[in-house]
Amino acid sequence: MKKRKRSLANRLLIMRRKMPSNQLMIILSLIVGLLSGLVAVIIKNLVFLIQRLLTSGFTSDYSNIRYVFYPAVGIFLVILFIKYILRRPVRDGIPNVLYSISKTHGKISTHNTFSSVITSALTVGFGGSVGLEGPAVVTGAAIGSTLAKMLGLSYKQTVTVLGFAAAAAMSAIFKAPIAAIVFALEVILFDMTMTALVPLLLASIVAALTSYAFLGQNVLYPFQVQYEFNLSETFYYFGLGVFTAMVSVYYIKGYVYSGKLFDKIPGWVRKFLTGAGILGLLIFLFPSLYGEGYEAINTALKGNLSFIFDNSIFYNFKENEGFALLLLLGIIILKVVATSVTFRAGGIGGIFAPTLFIGAMTGLFFAKFLGYIGIIDLPISDFVLVGMAGLIAGVVHAPLTAIFLIAEITGGYSLLFPIMIVATTSYGITRMISPHSIYTLQLSKRGDMLTHHKDKALLSMMSIEPLIEKNFDTISPDANLGDLVKVISDSTRNIYPVVDEESNFFGIVIMDQIRHLMFQPEMYESTSVRDLLFHPSSIVYLTDDMETVAHKFQHSGKYNLAVLDGNKYVGFVSRANVFSQYRQLLKDFSED
Repeated sequence: MKKRKRSLANRLLIMRRKMPSNQLMIILSLIVGLLSGLVAVIIKNLVFLIQRLLTSGFTSDYSNIRYVFYPAVGIFLVILFIKYILRRPVRDGIPNVLYSISKTHGKISTHNTFSSVITSALTVGFGGSVGLEGPAVVTGAAIGSTLAKMLGLSYKQTVTVLGFAAAAAMSAIFKAPIAAIVFALEVILFDMTMTALVPLLLASIVAALTSYAFLGQNVLYPFQVQYEFNLSETFYYFGLGVFTAMVSVYYIKGYVYSGKLFDKIPGWVRKFLTGAGILGLLIFLFPSLYGEGYEAINTALKGNLSFIFDNSIFYNFKENEGFALLLLLGIIILKVVATSVTFRAGGIGGIFAPTLFIGAMTGLFFAKFLGYIGIIDLPISDFVLVGMAGLIAGVVHAPLTAIFLIAEITGGYSLLFPIMIVATTSYGITRMISPHSIYTLQLSKRGDMLTHHKDKALLSMMSIEPLIEKNFDTISPDANLGDLVKVISDSTRNIYPVVDEESNFFGIVIMDQIRHLMFQPEMYESTSVRDLLFHPSSIVYLTDDMETVAHKFQHSGKYNLAVLDGNKYVGFVSRANVFSQYRQLLKDFSED
């Protein structure tokens, strides 16, 4: 079997060497587009099948207690699959792809070609309050990464293939090929070349066609514009942009805060019981929080509040509009909690669908509330639609993706101008308050995130440890000048770290600064190394990212900096080695 695999790999490598790079990328885009499209079809049908089996007998006027337990069952099955069958972690979808681009040269574990499909289908199918786009993207990216590895592609080519996969998966899930391309350019491919544009288009088109073939050509959220854009409503669209920005900030901060809270809970069992218990209770009170929430969004697009009361204990209050608005505000706030605890309890999914849900509810609440208090009667459906754009732009920090995605998945192109107003306003305000998106916030804090700033991106891909030089001769702080001269005579360096037996760092001695003493033997015994050392003003720590290291070189003007682990001496890093690796990465990253 191994011989067959090696033989296949060798054949692929030979074929790849004979084929021009542009042709190879076009062929890969077609393959990745088709496979990513099939992944989206499979994952969608699995979720639909599970949900139909579980909830087909529910009635709209009856609160079903099974809502409390379904999500817990799904998440528990996911945990069992990961711990006892897969036996390795399944990371968050799109952040996993971004991390692989930044830190593992585009390599994604092979198990991601199937593990995210299984775990997300169980999570969402049983009612987990998350989406499917993240798992679809990471699955497509894992397929692309595996193909790139088999073909021995360069880093630049591998990252480009991951971009094809991301665009293809988004295109197939949402049936939105244009928005998928924009998403890949805004979020995944920050250094796109024109030679990769045609393959990117092909991947998105093939994936969309695959989705159309199996899932039909209808838009995700059928929408008919009943009211054309009115210039007098511009102020209110700006107002909705501000409101969606505030909700976006709450979403990002709440999601991160939930992670900090659950990190304090010991053991996966307690995390699961806490998260699943909260989720079950929320879905029991507000059944519209169940799963991806597509049906609730479609109802909201019609300006109808009935989804709030369907299967709910509040069904008897469905004629009370004031109470309905209060519950709607609760749904907006609690959807963030439901999504967060789904992840924290052990579920696998994406945040795009919850973001669309919250955006739709935010637009619905904004328009309905202004009408309820008598300020103005706004076109409800229009505000629901543009609210989705506002949340995507704010939470994901992808305003162009938001504009094209909402226009494509609803067919609401005639509202492009108000969509642009809300998306741009929301993105601008959210970016000022929260500079990083929900995808990149935690990655950026660890220095694991690429950005559209090429220098920072390349530095984030570098690590300090491989650059550390450990061939510097050390001297004890208790030694004298004579001992130091003996060390110098056998060394080729001019810097000598002063370190005790436990590797505690005291400082350094520079030969040029003591050269005049070396020719005075009478001072060898009386002069202590402690009198000769000094503590450098710039120190590099193992926890520093490479951007910090580069700043320390720039501001200190030094050519070598000591590296410490806490107060323990590790070695030195040189400006020359950092620059050399940077140049090599720049070369690898820029080649087509």
